[in-house]
Amino acid sequence: MTSTSSDTKAATGGRAPYVLPAELLIDTSIARRIIAEFIRGQLQQTHFEHVVLALSGGLDSALVAYLVTEAIGAQNLLCLMLPYRTSSVESRSDAEEVVRRLGCASRLIDITPIVDGYLETALAGEEIDQSRRGNFAARARMAVLYDQSVPWRALVVGTGNKTEALLGYTTVYGDNANAFNPIGDLYKSQVRQLGAEMGVPERILFKAPSADLWPGQTDEAEIGLAYEDLDRLLYWMVDRRYTREQLIGEGFVAAAIERVERMVAMSEFKRQMPPVAKLTTRTPGVDYLYPRRRPVPPAGQ
Repeated sequence: MTSTSSDTKAATGGRAPYVLPAELLIDTSIARRIIAEFIRGQLQQTHFEHVVLALSGGLDSALVAYLVTEAIGAQNLLCLMLPYRTSSVESRSDAEEVVRRLGCASRLIDITPIVDGYLETALAGEEIDQSRRGNFAARARMAVLYDQSVPWRALVVGTGNKTEALLGYTTVYGDNANAFNPIGDLYKSQVRQLGAEMGVPERILFKAPSADLWPGQTDEAEIGLAYEDLDRLLYWMVDRRYTREQLIGEGFVAAAIERVERMVAMSEFKRQMPPVAKLTTRTPGVDYLYPRRRPVPPAGQ
């Protein structure tokens, strides 16, 4: 079920050798048009003109920056670079290259004082592991991002992909917080395909994906499976609703199937709004539901 050499060229824009399974190939021209209309529609519905995003130097945020620029113009995009003291120097230089190519506004804000101020003062003497520190850093970035959205009068755009969302490989109220997400229905492999089509720098396109939570951290090492395998398994498991027996018939290993099924099931709470105890006839988020753009009644009525 892997792609042919012609499929590979289609997946990479003919520039670099990686194999994208044939079932995951998308029509990039259609995807670009749908996403551009989606971005413009979200801004129109909420009466905003500008967008702000956290540009990490990784592929996902780089692609979203390109998509936003294509949809509404670089003049309406603010990219924030929010490094922590352990962040990769290469990540910052890659983010700066994206800004240079797009010609959008940018700002560098070091979150080290925020993170270390809390960890060293409020939690003095308490043992903090890398995961907890990384999650707090993710939430600190989102706090800064939303604060900076105020003077820019912008919506915060999400940069998480479908693979991360399904596996729960996100920080609640950290990198999964946003006003809207243009790439949330694209698997990581498809993000790479679309990124190649749009001209994202190859250095970003093919470097090991990393949340940059600590030095040397990579997503695939932490998850325990390669994205190409994960995406294909998730496609057949989620999109095609294959049973465990059918997945084994497709060549997937039982242990990998069980591990991914468990990750998807245990992270369901991250993909839903918090439940509300229903006590009245109409409850916000349950049966008091309206479009995001709702007409405002005239004054005095």
